[in-house]
Amino acid sequence: MLLAADVGNTNVVFALFDAEGDDTQTPRARWRIATDPRRTGDEYAVWLLQLLAIEGVAREDIKKIIFASVVPRADHNLTVLAQKYFGITPLKAGSGEAAWRFEIDVDQPSSLGADRALNILAAHHKYGGDLIVIDFGTATKFEAVDFNGAYKGGSIAPGINLSLDALVGKTAKLPRIAIRAPESASVIGRNTEDQMLIGVFWGYVAMMEGIVERMKSEIGRPAKVVATGGLAILFDDATDIFDEVDADLTIQGLAILAGQAPA
Repeated sequence: MLLAADVGNTNVVFALFDAEGDDTQTPRARWRIATDPRRTGDEYAVWLLQLLAIEGVAREDIKKIIFASVVPRADHNLTVLAQKYFGITPLKAGSGEAAWRFEIDVDQPSSLGADRALNILAAHHKYGGDLIVIDFGTATKFEAVDFNGAYKGGSIAPGINLSLDALVGKTAKLPRIAIRAPESASVIGRNTEDQMLIGVFWGYVAMMEGIVERMKSEIGRPAKVVATGGLAILFDDATDIFDEVDADLTIQGLAILAGQAPA
């Protein structure tokens, strides 16, 4: 079995696969824990080994471990987890035997985050052709991928929750609200909370649609739009720009990358 971990700015997602390299399989199990760079390998183990046991999986069943991280301070503790509790030297996405095997055609290739690279890798394997990949996370990332799988560039915008936090944090009287889809398509709110929700939600939809339209114009060929990340489903009913909504894209990228690495 393959154990994969995706370390994001907000959460660490662990996923269990029956095999690596299969870009069609759904993870057998998936667990999420808040990202904390101070969390030790021992602390990870106490939490993770119990979850594996609930799933009926012994630590000896894990044959390969791979992780991706945009939080460098967490890397050492994940390595300790793998080596101390599983007896495995983990693969780190983007380096060594798990180096990226696609062209990164931008000015600073080394600046491409592991999460973005995994989305590019998985989207090309699963869908092919020219692609625009949108990842809704702490930040919202737009990636342009050509039909050869090469990364051609993209853009980064504040995530919708960051936008809402800034709106509330920089004003004295606006209340804190939970982000959700408005109950109607009207953009004329009748109270403060509705007006905030309309401005943030429909403003974000307009931003997405505008960027995708401009990206398609620059690409100059038909491009499929693939959405991923925890908030992708929130916008699926509000716009018709998505051709695919794939919640497992990043974590499946880890499984694909592990399959490409030497045994």
